[in-house]
Amino acid sequence: MGVEVVVEGLTKSFGKQTIWQDVTLTLPPGEVSVMLGPSGTGKSVFLKSLVGLLKPEQGKIVINGTDLVRCSEHKLYEIRKMFGVLFQDGALFGSMDLYDNIAFPLREHTRKTEAEVRRIVLEKMEMVGLVGAERKLPGEISGGMRKRAGLARALVLDPEIILCDEPDSGLDPVRTAYLSQLLIDLNAQIDATILIVTHNINIARTVPDNLGMLFRRELVMFGPREVLLTSDEPVVEQFLNGRRLGPIGMSEEKDQATMAAEQAHADAGHSDGSLDEDVRGVVPQLEPTPGLPFRDAVRRRKDRVMSIIHHLPYEAQQGIIASLTPEEQARYNVHATAPTPSPWPRQGGVL
Repeated sequence: MGVEVVVEGLTKSFGKQTIWQDVTLTLPPGEVSVMLGPSGTGKSVFLKSLVGLLKPEQGKIVINGTDLVRCSEHKLYEIRKMFGVLFQDGALFGSMDLYDNIAFPLREHTRKTEAEVRRIVLEKMEMVGLVGAERKLPGEISGGMRKRAGLARALVLDPEIILCDEPDSGLDPVRTAYLSQLLIDLNAQIDATILIVTHNINIARTVPDNLGMLFRRELVMFGPREVLLTSDEPVVEQFLNGRRLGPIGMSEEKDQATMAAEQAHADAGHSDGSLDEDVRGVVPQLEPTPGLPFRDAVRRRKDRVMSIIHHLPYEAQQGIIASLTPEEQARYNVHATAPTPSPWPRQGGVL
């Protein structure tokens, strides 16, 4: 199973500009997590800090008892071998074919024979659906194939932690759906701890076990998907619904005068461009492709949710309970009240 990643009081700045401060969270072992946030809130900076490519000014990142912020370069090098990273553009070498791109970490960091390298590379290429594309160059394939090649390369050292920096960037909705399914299938097969940085709402609603959000240099929330998908936190509600009404503005932060003007327009019947229905609620999570193992992460997460459910707002409790199967409701000894289309009213504006 993947390892736990504990982040405590993490702060990162570039010069006098604070990117985020006092970030504290735990990535549960073997689970898929997503970090959301508007563009420019430091999501990619957070990911690079986790793998040691950037050094925070304060705080801890603890993996297997080692603090990556303060450990030696030698120890950091060893810990990094536990990571696999999928960069936004795949970060493939343009002059190498896909086979050599994927084989590169094995040749660079291990003493495996070429026969062993070939076996591993072909195994990972099959896992991501790239069999037969070994001799193609990155410039000869689609963006989706480059993403999958980058993911295969991230997998060759059998990582316990996989970091994905906006894996949907540049992909159409159909390819994004395939990539989302691939990440769930990988988690089912290798039980790795996965963190996805994105602002894609469909990925956020259907893929992860846990959701977090960065905004205004702080971590707004982080926890099981059921908690954030039913949250009434204004910035979370606005982001999940893709609305202009709320604290997020074009330049990230919005002043009170702008918020008041936008609300007045909405009250006057001007549409803010969002859907008429509030999307909050626990939608079905992607499941592994039939034939693959059941994801143990799902039960671990639901156990955590049900241990704290009585501390959540009533509407959130009912939404979570309604998302459980009859068998799960019996196991947790809970029952939903009479169902309603949505416990959350439409907020401002009409279409």
